[in-house]
Amino acid sequence: MINSDPPVIKDLVLVGGGHAHVSVLKSFGMHSLAGVRVTLISRETQSPYSGMLPGYIAGHYSFDETHIDLGPLSGFAGARFFNDEVIGLDTERRHLICRNRPDVYYDVLSIDIGSTPITSGIAGADDNAIPVKPIDGFLQNWQYFLEGIKNKNDKIKIGVVGAGAAGVELILAIQYRLEKEFKDKGRDKTDLEFHLFCDSDEILVTYNPRVRAKFLRVLKQRGINLHTGHRVTEVGEHSIRCQNGVSINLDQVFWATMAGAQAWLADAGLDVDQQGFVNVKETLESVSHEGIFAVGDIANMLKHPRPKSGVFAVRQGPVLFRNLQRKLQHLPLQKYKPQKQFLSLISTGDQYAIASKSWWAVEGALIWNWKDWIDQRFMQKFNHLPEMDSDGAIDVAEGVVSAAELAELSDDSMRCGGCGGKVGALILEDVLAQLQPIAHDNVLIGLDKPDDAAVISVPEGKVLVQSVDSFRTIVDDPYVFGQIAANHALGDIFAMGGEAHSALAIVNLPFGIEDKIKNDLLQMMLGAVEVLNEAGTALIGGHTAEAKELSLGFSVNGFVDKEQLLRKQGMRVDEQLIITKALGTGTLFAADMRLKAKGRWVQSALQNMIQSNREAARCLFEHDTSACTDVTGFGLLGHLVEMTKASAVNVELEIENLPYLDGVIETLAEGIFSSLYPQNRHFQTGISNNASLMKHPLYPLLFDPQTAGGLLASVPNDKAQDCLKALHALGYEDACIIGRVISESSQISPITILS
Repeated sequence: MINSDPPVIKDLVLVGGGHAHVSVLKSFGMHSLAGVRVTLISRETQSPYSGMLPGYIAGHYSFDETHIDLGPLSGFAGARFFNDEVIGLDTERRHLICRNRPDVYYDVLSIDIGSTPITSGIAGADDNAIPVKPIDGFLQNWQYFLEGIKNKNDKIKIGVVGAGAAGVELILAIQYRLEKEFKDKGRDKTDLEFHLFCDSDEILVTYNPRVRAKFLRVLKQRGINLHTGHRVTEVGEHSIRCQNGVSINLDQVFWATMAGAQAWLADAGLDVDQQGFVNVKETLESVSHEGIFAVGDIANMLKHPRPKSGVFAVRQGPVLFRNLQRKLQHLPLQKYKPQKQFLSLISTGDQYAIASKSWWAVEGALIWNWKDWIDQRFMQKFNHLPEMDSDGAIDVAEGVVSAAELAELSDDSMRCGGCGGKVGALILEDVLAQLQPIAHDNVLIGLDKPDDAAVISVPEGKVLVQSVDSFRTIVDDPYVFGQIAANHALGDIFAMGGEAHSALAIVNLPFGIEDKIKNDLLQMMLGAVEVLNEAGTALIGGHTAEAKELSLGFSVNGFVDKEQLLRKQGMRVDEQLIITKALGTGTLFAADMRLKAKGRWVQSALQNMIQSNREAARCLFEHDTSACTDVTGFGLLGHLVEMTKASAVNVELEIENLPYLDGVIETLAEGIFSSLYPQNRHFQTGISNNASLMKHPLYPLLFDPQTAGGLLASVPNDKAQDCLKALHALGYEDACIIGRVISESSQISPITILS
């Protein structure tokens, strides 16, 4: 997690997880800048390394071997990681507009988002061709393609449009992969047919004649049909048509031609070239907007135009890092001068490669081994991070303000307590004006006419259900944290069969400059109010205060008919135990704090935590649930012990049926547990056969504390399967039956676990 001390003075935002930005993140982890908060916004949690993409397609590397995990890397850098896509830029307000979250403010901005395919004017290309860029989208479509041809017995015809290095490497890698899979299935490789198209008369037009000659030989030897001088004008669902009238039937077309830039860059008013790439100075800063940098494929260096190649992005990284730090400190920027000649290593799919530089070229298996060594060494820099000191930083620079100023700003002894520690009224007024909580008629006094306390009336025939939950942040994105905290607090109301009605917020914010505090509070409350509104819950007030750490909680009110109230007691013999969500948030976020959790594991867990229990509770009630609770801090076993003792029953739990989040097996195997885990282990006295289970790999999951966990309910045997189907239909994909009530009892160890 990000250390909130010293306070944030400036925000550096990195958009995109490209090659230059991963270098910048690594450098910030080694040399942080006091007072600067770094935020990475990326739609992908793992950034593909373009140099190893052909090897991945050919089957030589796994997914993880070819991707840089942005989650641990961001954690190492002390950076916030926002898993989202930027779709717009407001340079006047310094706001980035995201697809699925509120705007993000920046003081200094860097853009490294790669390029997108240019298919304008090519009928059907957008719908029927798979573009190579952006790479993350291509890899997803590649997997869909592989799945789609598994059971196809007819001849398969593949076309690649574009005969630059990307297109040539791609078709050779695809051919190698498919021929190997055909061989493994006992099929003849003659059932595969490959076509390479380009509108030029030569392949690899930016390379020397020796390189072209070598690849022409390889393409011929491999039986790939080469169509030079064929400008593609139309891509059908299963065909391709060229300007010269040639039409060829194909099962799939891959698009690897020249790429362009996303439209939002030009729409924002940045100076761009004809393809939409951001024009930058030798310092990598935009020629039109101070404080905005662009690197990699998305940038066009006016004084040093170069091909779109990953080698330049990699070498831009160190200069970009220095210039971002210098910009934040108002120091002169350094110039980046790309090399005129660069080494190119192009693979032929079959662990064979061709190297070239300037006028020479050489080939062989040793060249592929050399390329593999270079690529593996590059990846190790980012996927094998050095250990951090206990304070979370290896080297801290002076910062954007002086050390003395930072010390004065962050000195807790100078901060007032009591009511003097509240967040200022102007900040609250500004934030509240931007929130749009729903309203209820029976809220007599709320945020619309603030008083010393909120006042609500209880509807006739209802009873009031109340709960309170608060915890410090487990994620660096305040918007997502707001969603999780609100969802977690609402869980108790839903578990008791109630409808949430209203909520009071409890907020602790680290001290900082006014604009930063206001922005963090707004982001957090926008996330919370979004969840509260969806649950029909009105935000009617709350309390804010300064603290060392960011935390958020809610006191929640709900209403329920007294006869419909669900409790932990009430379980009956022969009922089935249903859990509605997967387990494992405790171990995963403990691993995340140690930089041991993959980014995709964490993002999957966050989506699990954001999912509301509201519809699940309604479904359980409709299927005559007799007892229910939400699984939170005490873990599955702790809450189940509470239910069994309150109901005076014995249960059997099938440990193999426990649903768990992606990555949980790996983190448990490494012995990574939540700090609450040791206390939750005391609930093991509730297990009648505990000694025989302790070596089971899922045993620790019984004690794993959950945040915004699912519901655990006892459902009549004849209703359980229908209930499960209904839960799945509502989107609770991990819901499952994990055990049953076997008898009435009041024994000390009421739980038997089957393995």
